[in-house]
Amino acid sequence: MIEFFNTLLYPIKFGEAWVMYGWHWLFDKMGLNGDLSGWAWALSIVGLTVVVRILLIPLFVRQIHSSRRMQLIQPEMQKIQKKYKGKRDPESQKAQQAEIMDLYRRTGTNPFSSCLPILIQSPFFFALFQLLNNLKAQAEGVPGHDAIGPITQQVAQQIESSTIFGAKLSDSFVTANGNLNVQILTVVLIILMSATTFTTQYQLMRKNMPQAALDNPFAKQQKVLLYLMPIFFAISGINFPIGVLIYWLTTNLWTMGQQFYVIRNMPAPGSEAERRRSERLKRKGKDVEPLVVPGLVPDDAEVPDDAPKSGQRQQPKGKKRAKTSTPKSRR
Repeated sequence: MIEFFNTLLYPIKFGEAWVMYGWHWLFDKMGLNGDLSGWAWALSIVGLTVVVRILLIPLFVRQIHSSRRMQLIQPEMQKIQKKYKGKRDPESQKAQQAEIMDLYRRTGTNPFSSCLPILIQSPFFFALFQLLNNLKAQAEGVPGHDAIGPITQQVAQQIESSTIFGAKLSDSFVTANGNLNVQILTVVLIILMSATTFTTQYQLMRKNMPQAALDNPFAKQQKVLLYLMPIFFAISGINFPIGVLIYWLTTNLWTMGQQFYVIRNMPAPGSEAERRRSERLKRKGKDVEPLVVPGLVPDDAEVPDDAPKSGQRQQPKGKKRAKTSTPKSRR
């Protein structure tokens, strides 16, 4: 199973090795060599993170649009949940699920889209973990640790001999062997990584979620995770190489900046961020256009009497029924 997993990640490791090597070549030309070579490799990991996140921008945009749709359909979702509240029989549960799926289909909403960036980014994370974790064995020429793209044994030895703040990129807290520089650097990176994750999630929940969405069970679970994630990072982070911690911290900072732009310019409907954006646009004399989800009729929209209800199929009329009948003259 492990061999299959390693084989699956090899193309990603190969690509990451070339990207890191390319960034290092650029930083080397800029004068980051010799004693500063460790910083060149550390910045190469930062450059690798930027490349990965740029490639994920289209997916992030889809996630934002789907997230906004999820916010807009919450009133309809609550109506469905209220309709079947207390009904636990299989028929009612099946009917509720059918109405929810129909709502997703009509509005083009995917409830799992918010998880896609994390799931797609995970292979890049694990591939980098393997790439950095094997540097020492590769530099020592241990059998089974062959070259990965441009990262040959000679390059691996160069990476292993370079340091930042007295620590190698392949070092971790659990393998520090009493090296105080490694321990301090890993603890600082873990604290910064946990703080940026907490800030990102806290900003998302407090500024970009309507009050109604904060009262549902899903939001309460997010609040619990908000405080559990730093503990998880503190426990797991001590096992990660310093290079992986740099990658993780960089992607968190990228996420914070990306989220700040989205919350400011594309806030969730009904949130505090939307209210502030509306005030900014009004001060500039611009009109505020409400976001409309296809397939969802707004509550304040005027619906004709003969229009079908949301989610209700309109029955076709026969030719005879469609014609207007002429009233008979009274005798």
